[in-house]
Amino acid sequence: MNILSDRIKVLSESATLEMTRKGRELKALGHDVISLSIGEPDFNTPEIIKEAAISAINNNFTNYTPVSGIPELKQTISDKFKNENGIDFAPGQIVVSNGAKQSIGNALLCLINAGDEVLVPAPYWVSYPEMIKLAHGTVVEIPTTIEQDFKVTPEQIESAITPNTKAIIFSSPCNPTGSVYSKDELEAIARVIASHPNIFIISDEIYEYINYGGKHESIAQFDFIKERVIAINGVSKGYSMTGWRIGYMAASPVIAAACNKLQGQTTSCPSSISQMASLKAIQSLSHKSDEIKIMLKAFKERKQLVIDKLAEIPGIEVNNPDGAFYVFPYVQHYIGLKHGEKKIENDTDLCLYILDKAFVATVPGSAFGSPGYIRISYATSNENLIEALKRIKEALAELK
Repeated sequence: MNILSDRIKVLSESATLEMTRKGRELKALGHDVISLSIGEPDFNTPEIIKEAAISAINNNFTNYTPVSGIPELKQTISDKFKNENGIDFAPGQIVVSNGAKQSIGNALLCLINAGDEVLVPAPYWVSYPEMIKLAHGTVVEIPTTIEQDFKVTPEQIESAITPNTKAIIFSSPCNPTGSVYSKDELEAIARVIASHPNIFIISDEIYEYINYGGKHESIAQFDFIKERVIAINGVSKGYSMTGWRIGYMAASPVIAAACNKLQGQTTSCPSSISQMASLKAIQSLSHKSDEIKIMLKAFKERKQLVIDKLAEIPGIEVNNPDGAFYVFPYVQHYIGLKHGEKKIENDTDLCLYILDKAFVATVPGSAFGSPGYIRISYATSNENLIEALKRIKEALAELK
């Protein structure tokens, strides 16, 4: 009897969550595992945000809200776009969801039909291709390399476009590479897409506040393409609120209404309590706030620590990204080497070897569409990073 749907059979398990799970299993067996695999800030949610949630509970703000979010939160998000990004999105163009992942899923399900192609620059976040599959779309990967700082060029995009292309999806700052597109780079991409009137841009900006190079730039700022941009953001990374599960999109009224309809028939509204916490977060904090600056300073120092330590390992190549909390080193030198009789056939084997030998969890680059690399998250303490990279160095030295 064929119990499961074809839809779920073609879906891959999230590699980041898989490596985190394997690390937890080893930890449960008593091993001292250091996880560099998860994309989650290790800072606590600021007190002012937690107090807003407690107040919401005490005031019995615990009922269903409008599907797309409470009006006050949508207005605050609209104000945030205008004041911080210089972009006008009316509250009616905002849809608040259960995390930015749902916002992306909503957008794809509302845009994509069977046979539609979605351009996905690689390396990409692991869930993009799987969500496109769920929408019965076709993934068209556009490879990039460390030499180009993992940023796709307008020429690459133009050459990948076909009559079936319906959308392009990318993140800036980027997961898994930390790369950040400049205003000029985004405008050049926007002009390519503008010349193809049936293509939409899904711009994942969840790491907006974790930017070491200065002002965040959104591709939605360009009026000539704005109506075809779906800007995705949320509170998880910038405010250290991953478990609160609040993301949002800003889009044209037609797309926002469609996503509202879809969400109404799937999850309905996000948590009322989390919405009140997010309202306080966005109203009270910005990239200029002390809480954000402290976190950003720590991440920047950790990034340099990791880059310096990786530079001490023979055969590893790493760039210096401008955002997020990841580095994406090139490790092809170690593919094909052996530990005893065990041969390292690919980057997945290498990550499993590092986990089993050094008890350090990383994620293979092939999960992000870029074999020969690994992703290292530095969202952990300096002490953990120093110890983890020492173990990785020693483990790699044993490969012959």
